[in-house]
Amino acid sequence: MIALFDRLFAPFLRTLDPEYAHALALAALKRAPLPRAAIDDEKLRVHAFGFTFPNPVGLAAGFDKHAEVPDQLLRLGFGFIEVGGVTPRPQPGNPRPRLFRLTADAAVINRLGLNSEGAEAVARRLGERGPAPGIVGVNIGANKDSADRTADYVACIERLAPVANFLTVNVSSPNTPGLRNLQQAAALDDLLSRVIDARERAAETAPRRPVLLKIAPDLTLGDLDDVVGIARRHGIDGMIVGNTTIGRPPGLRENATAKEQGGLSGRPLFALSTRMLAESYVRAEGAFPLIGAGGIDSGAAAFAKIMAGASLIQLYTGLIFRGVGLVGAIKRDLIDMLRVGRFDTLADVVGHDAAEVTAQPWPG
Repeated sequence: MIALFDRLFAPFLRTLDPEYAHALALAALKRAPLPRAAIDDEKLRVHAFGFTFPNPVGLAAGFDKHAEVPDQLLRLGFGFIEVGGVTPRPQPGNPRPRLFRLTADAAVINRLGLNSEGAEAVARRLGERGPAPGIVGVNIGANKDSADRTADYVACIERLAPVANFLTVNVSSPNTPGLRNLQQAAALDDLLSRVIDARERAAETAPRRPVLLKIAPDLTLGDLDDVVGIARRHGIDGMIVGNTTIGRPPGLRENATAKEQGGLSGRPLFALSTRMLAESYVRAEGAFPLIGAGGIDSGAAAFAKIMAGASLIQLYTGLIFRGVGLVGAIKRDLIDMLRVGRFDTLADVVGHDAAEVTAQPWPG
């Protein structure tokens, strides 16, 4: 089924407007008779955030924004899914066009602006899953017109904690004006204090949910010192490194499209996001696990993220250009790389190269 999709349907989707193609892909997943995913090799199991992940390959937030197809996505072989970003109230996001492919660069620029059907709709859909197997997290954000954005995160925690396996505080979307300012020390300190309080209150009537922090790859190292220190002080359960970049790495081939405003994802983000991952790993000092995202489109890229400090990884843009068969290909490659390196488990690899990565010249 997956091979047929990649051979026949995926090339057709890439000829269409990106947002329309995304809607068609969601519609196809709703109707496709997908079998259950095969059982993964035990060597791919990851223990993190109180869960046992069958494999480390996750789907990043942004594909299933409204929690329409989490179980279908899990059947594609992902070890976990993150839906969203979700805002407390519904909002349309930015005007179209707001999604652009840079095909020659295997990259995408988006300025979607946290288009969301709102926390209530997402909570209802996830609640209808009941005790379905699979780890599904929710990426949460703030409404564009909110007078108190921290209160928006608290509202999302309160509504979604009963139905999500984990919650990701997204302060790194570049497409909501001012949102990244929440990564500044004083604002982040207040935000995480209120978020953790909300999580603890929610845990009085539902399981205690891990709270993760998703950061931008564009932080300075001084800002990263503050972010990791504040995250550790508040007992955050993990971090995702990182979101899209507002920068434009040198060497992009599709120069005209690269001028579009928005966050860049895909292959050109790999070097910067991996460096920031390694920098985060050495600062976290084992206080919490990290999820590596940004530019993963092969088994080698996934393994490099793990060696740089990621316990888990997330994909999205790579699927657009490589197809859903990429998930299985990465898992097979990881098994091969463990065997070649004579490692018993992925845990033996996490952070193996972090110090070396941080010693290299800054990606440019």
